[in-house]
Amino acid sequence: MTELNYTHEKNRKSWLTQANQSDSDFPIQNLPFCVFRKKNSQSPWHIGVGIGDQILDLFELNQLKIVAEKDQFIMDAASNESLNALMTLGPDAWRILRFTVFDLLEEGYSTEEKIRQILVPQSEVEYSVPAQINDYTDFYTSEPHAVNVSKQLGINVGDNFYWLPIAYHGRSSSIVVSGEPVFRPYGQLKSADSNTPVYGACQKLDYELELGAFIGLGNERGKSIALSDAPKHVFGLCLLNDWSARDIQGWEMQPLGPFLAKNFATTISPWIVTSGA
Repeated sequence: MTELNYTHEKNRKSWLTQANQSDSDFPIQNLPFCVFRKKNSQSPWHIGVGIGDQILDLFELNQLKIVAEKDQFIMDAASNESLNALMTLGPDAWRILRFTVFDLLEEGYSTEEKIRQILVPQSEVEYSVPAQINDYTDFYTSEPHAVNVSKQLGINVGDNFYWLPIAYHGRSSSIVVSGEPVFRPYGQLKSADSNTPVYGACQKLDYELELGAFIGLGNERGKSIALSDAPKHVFGLCLLNDWSARDIQGWEMQPLGPFLAKNFATTISPWIVTSGA
């Protein structure tokens, strides 16, 4: 569980007034991460932190050299084109970076003007998938969802659903960020009154609102992570849309599970809300 600290206090405000508005998704208590660049540019991707209607550019922040020297390795990791290097540093480093950014953005910071110069309007950027994702597992944990999907596929919820975490591995190369186009997949379709399948475009394209978790620290092969230690490995959370071709899925998943019906696209939000938020 996240331990509350001064960065979570409701009465704290930012010198950026937009962050203090009641309808803001990016108050100073949030500070989610993204990877961005100016729209229609070929400039390198930078890691940023959302605040109000702006993004704090961490690469440019590193150039200012205003962070404590002992924490320089953290800023160097946050100056890459993806979050991978930062995620591998672990929760102590993540906490230090959060405290640093919070202090720079809080109302009353003495060198506010320096920080204003490295803010980028969110309206002027495009986003990338925030980390290089080499593998991902999609879990099947909601009973109402399991019941609804089983009805669509004409099957019953399996007994094992209630005893172990059902999951499948997807195609990481098909993960895209919100706003990217998703293409309707083709595959074999078989109706209940037909003896043979036909090849065609999916007619039952479905979406699933899910919660995605970015794992920062891994484990050695063959060594388990204790349940009590699991929170230390979670860097942050995002929204996820697990696209599904239900008519293709119903035919192909027996007996081994989903394949082409699930790995043609997975959409994630560009923002990662950290486990310390």
